[in-house]
Amino acid sequence: MSSKLYKIAMLVVMVCCCQSMTAQLTDLARLEYSFIPKNKSDDQYTRIRALVNYPIETSEDCYLVIGAEYARVILNLEDDYPFDTKLVSSINIIDLNIGYTFKTGEHWRLGMKLTPRIASTLTNKLTSEDIFINGGFYAIKDRTKDEELKRPYRLILGLTYNTTTGIPFPLPFVSYYRRVNEQWSFSAGVPKSNLKYYFNETNMLQAFVGLDGYFAHLQRPQMVNGKQVDNISLSVGVGGLGYEYCFSKHLIAYAYTGYTFRLNNVLRNDNRDEVFKLDDINTFYLRTGLKFKI
Repeated sequence: MSSKLYKIAMLVVMVCCCQSMTAQLTDLARLEYSFIPKNKSDDQYTRIRALVNYPIETSEDCYLVIGAEYARVILNLEDDYPFDTKLVSSINIIDLNIGYTFKTGEHWRLGMKLTPRIASTLTNKLTSEDIFINGGFYAIKDRTKDEELKRPYRLILGLTYNTTTGIPFPLPFVSYYRRVNEQWSFSAGVPKSNLKYYFNETNMLQAFVGLDGYFAHLQRPQMVNGKQVDNISLSVGVGGLGYEYCFSKHLIAYAYTGYTFRLNNVLRNDNRDEVFKLDDINTFYLRTGLKFKI
């Protein structure tokens, strides 16, 4: 993959991370499990992710949000590969989340977030190549609780920045949600768009398309087919069905299952060019978890 195509692929992953950052401002805690098996193979990809956020009210309607997230990616590579698979069997992603949000009017709110990230195999001492900086600035118009509206909505506009993309400038971000009536709502944006049906306020079913992925540094580079690999990345596009069950207003269990329409798991060199493709065959996708939100 050329550097230009790589940047496009990582842009998709970057925007995925940025919308996750916006969602995490309302998630106080989350525990999640993801699973992607390799088609016609014993290989499989597993991710366990946990996050916690703590909002601190600095003044009326102004909040400082301090949080952290840890994800452990496990690559069970059982096929024959021209390298030592133990060196990429486990990837660690650690985020420190620092956010601030405040109201600027009756319906508008501004938010900003800085996320230093460690994304690495962590087999040696930490270096600058293991550290990445993500961030964003958002303007949010939230009228989801406005009883005067027949169709409540939420609009998020923003600029986001992520060092893993290799693009040295902020990129635009847009997300739109609307509750059409008591039974239906939709959300349009990246990394996830959905059409949701409410059996009631406790049980919800949705059709969705979404993006997922990661980028990380390999602390013990090795030669593959005569070329050195320094990084690993995964980008996934998936469509399917999801279900949410609300134990209470704040505690929610969820499960999403579907099939990938794009999957690219790749070892890359120091310039982030593709060296070796681990997987590009579409397959089953599962993500499930429990979250506690504001």
